Amino acid sequence: MAPTATTATTATNPFPVPQAEIDRLHARLDDTRWPDVPSGAGWSYGVPPGHLRELADRWRHRFDWRAVEERLAADSVVLDTPDHVGVHALYRRSTRPDAVGLLLVHGWPSTPAEFLGLLGPLTEPGDATLPAFHVVAPSLPGFGFSGPTRDLGWDVDRHARCLTDLMSALGHDRFLAQGGDYGSMIAPEIARRDPGRVLGVHLNALVGASPDPSAADPLAGLTDAERARVAELGETWPGRSGYAAIQSTRPSTLGYAMIDSPVGLLAWHLEWFVDYDPDTTRQTPVDPDAYLADVASFWFTRTAGSAMRLYREIAPTAFRETRPPSGVPTAVLNLLGDHAVRPFVERSHRVVRWTEHDRGGHFAALQAPDLLLDDVRAFAATLSGAIGT
Repeated sequence: MAPTATTATTATNPFPVPQAEIDRLHARLDDTRWPDVPSGAGWSYGVPPGHLRELADRWRHRFDWRAVEERLAADSVVLDTPDHVGVHALYRRSTRPDAVGLLLVHGWPSTPAEFLGLLGPLTEPGDATLPAFHVVAPSLPGFGFSGPTRDLGWDVDRHARCLTDLMSALGHDRFLAQGGDYGSMIAPEIARRDPGRVLGVHLNALVGASPDPSAADPLAGLTDAERARVAELGETWPGRSGYAAIQSTRPSTLGYAMIDSPVGLLAWHLEWFVDYDPDTTRQTPVDPDAYLADVASFWFTRTAGSAMRLYREIAPTAFRETRPPSGVPTAVLNLLGDHAVRPFVERSHRVVRWTEHDRGGHFAALQAPDLLLDDVRAFAATLSGAIGT
């Protein structure tokens, strides 16, 4: 039998963060060297200083790390797996006897702090007709409180293996897997590795799906809306992808700055959370304290550099090969700003549910938690025979 969460918890609990670390952060924020930015240089040049100063001031004077830490610590376990010593996860069990395991896999630049608001509704829905889950939301190795990775080779396959081992250590022989951003690559790979254990895969902010490069017309058969989505991505991605080019090639060079400057880290991550221009985007704004919880987790653990290495490790194959479908039922949630195209996705996934909404954004748990929650529940309901509910 797989060990229980209690017997598997072998590494040191990371909380509380020493007060000296918080004091050091405050001193660094107070001593920030601000660059000169020409007037008229808006978001197309990067994060404007006014917006960044406001958020840095909030981090220094109003953000309550101890309150966030208390919520994290209440549901945290830290386990050793064969691949990584000290995998941190939020873990909350349901009191419902029919509850099933649910693995939530984040992407970059995220941490499981984004899922804090979903733990209650997912584990104790308050309605017997709704599915209940034992929720496992790990920090990917190299991210936040799973600590920095100190070796190479953390590609999609290794992350999938590590998280499969984590679910075994927690006693979940069968479970659902949900992933967003790079989590949308890792969660399906878990199903490919062990399809008999994964009851279903739910994806949002899906990345990596591409057309058949051998097709005479890769866009043949697409609807007008799908063609427009492909065209929009082609128009906007070149101006938005500088971060990915650096992180996929020279992450260590950038990592020195991210580890050493809290405002530098704040700026580097901020562009994703505001979709580059908060004055024009239609995406739902992210609560600044939720964003700061992610950034602070990277800062206190000194994992900004190792988290960025995910791009370098995945880059050689992630976007250059199409992996076969696992056969596991898969649901896709497309929110505002997502660019997944169903025919492309179906090359690698057995899609049984496809949902689109014209609101939310890339960070579903923060920008549209109601839509994410409803879609996971609805998908699980379609699997009720398989999961025994």
